[in-house]
Amino acid sequence: MAVWARQAARCSWLTAAGLLGLGSRGAAPLPALLSAHRLPLWRPHAGGCAEPSRGKGEVCAPRSSLSVVVKEEQAVPETVSDLSAAELCEDWDDVSPSSALEEISEEEAVKIIADPLLPLQSSTLRDYVDHSETLTKLVHLGVDLSQVEKRQKAGQLLLTLDFEKDITKILLFLKDVGLEDNQLGPFLTKNPYILGEDLEALETRVAYLKSKKFGNAEIAQMVSRAPYLLLFSVERLDNRLGFFKNELGLSVKKTKDLVIRFPRLLTGKLEPVKENLQVCQIEFGFQRNEIQQIAFKTPKILTASKKRLRQTFDYLHNIMGIPHNMLTRFPQVFNSKLLRIKERHMFLIFLGRAQYDPTQPSYISLDQLVSLPDEVFCTEIAKASMQDFEKFLKTI
Repeated sequence: MAVWARQAARCSWLTAAGLLGLGSRGAAPLPALLSAHRLPLWRPHAGGCAEPSRGKGEVCAPRSSLSVVVKEEQAVPETVSDLSAAELCEDWDDVSPSSALEEISEEEAVKIIADPLLPLQSSTLRDYVDHSETLTKLVHLGVDLSQVEKRQKAGQLLLTLDFEKDITKILLFLKDVGLEDNQLGPFLTKNPYILGEDLEALETRVAYLKSKKFGNAEIAQMVSRAPYLLLFSVERLDNRLGFFKNELGLSVKKTKDLVIRFPRLLTGKLEPVKENLQVCQIEFGFQRNEIQQIAFKTPKILTASKKRLRQTFDYLHNIMGIPHNMLTRFPQVFNSKLLRIKERHMFLIFLGRAQYDPTQPSYISLDQLVSLPDEVFCTEIAKASMQDFEKFLKTI
């Protein structure tokens, strides 16, 4: 602290304590106190503490445009016992420097650790983790913030939430639904928006699923496979279930089984589903009951790319000669990569073993054609070695 500041503080403090001529009769005047304790006489300028007046009973007062004189009879000063000016001087000398311009040693400077500044804006949540208890705890939980920040407004949502107040109750709810501890992080990475949902609304949606005879384990399976499921209102969930029941002509039991195995049917867009159903019926020529069987056995077909469906059907039906009834029996072939189908079919033609008619000898089912690993396909289906298959693939 600068010298003048210390002296100003002494003056005001001593005045308040009754040590500057305000005391009871017999108290030493200010010049005597300064002399007795060897304090330098302070003569302030404008705005400081005025030096004592020569008039009897006057005290040190701030300068003002109005002349104010305080008589000793008008105020009874409070005396401080067991307190000497020397002790006051010693105490003030011990106060550490408070000026921002005060010089410090290099040793003191290196001990100063400045907290990193919180960025006003950033494109990544990583810059906020050290400043946010919520983000830190989510990372420890297994949430991948690099994936969360790619989702629209998800990062802003997390920064507004309090972990104990807003997030803990959602985590407990998810555990009650049936998610395991190691599933919480991946689940919130895919669906961070559930942390901003009303708890009562979430519980209502789970209650609706239970009213439709979905078991606890089935609900847990559906929620984990379709993370956005519980963001849908009861009305939307009910409409989705009704849509698949009516469009496919399924019973209630089969509709429930369908969405348990592929719950994303309840959260995805319905337009692609409608278009794929029309493609199967109008372009591919399947009957309604055949489409029903295909969709029930392999529901992923309902959301597949129309282009890929067309290419796969064209190769299977028009080039390989697979009839509709066989495709209806083994619809999983539509989920296979077209390149794998082509490579294996051409290899079987090369070996003279491409026989897909169940009424003929050496029949090969479509399931065996696409589902078996290469080694098993070569030894059991093609009756050849893996090396022969690899050499053949180099020729095409």
